[in-house]
Amino acid sequence: MEILYPMFGMIALSGIIATFLLASRMPVIIKMWGNLQHAKHADVLRPHLPTRMRYITDNYNHIFEQPTLFYAVVVYLFLMQHTDETHIILAWVFVCLRAVHSVIQLSNNNVTWRATCFAASTCCLIIMIAREAALFI
Repeated sequence: MEILYPMFGMIALSGIIATFLLASRMPVIIKMWGNLQHAKHADVLRPHLPTRMRYITDNYNHIFEQPTLFYAVVVYLFLMQHTDETHIILAWVFVCLRAVHSVIQLSNNNVTWRATCFAASTCCLIIMIAREAALFI
């Protein structure tokens, strides 16, 4: 059951980022109410957004990319009852690295540090998958 806690941590992080996105968009939506048709395609709108709003949008997209694989791995491990301390630690490290990635992207957006967090979190995920795959060999 402990493996589900990091999963909820990732869900909570996603909720926080969604809240930031909503908070950044609501003033514009209210101001432009009734005249929002020009915003129907994100690729047309994105170049006109202030840099900070683009950071939030990009992070929101990132939080729904790689973490979906994390969710699948955690659910699989839980259902197969293959969780152990190593998987739990790797899952928490993954979530913490994704949180740091979000903080970096929402603040100074240092791509070197973001990429480092991404690579490290990816390694956590790959190790979790490889450990499970090793059971089939």
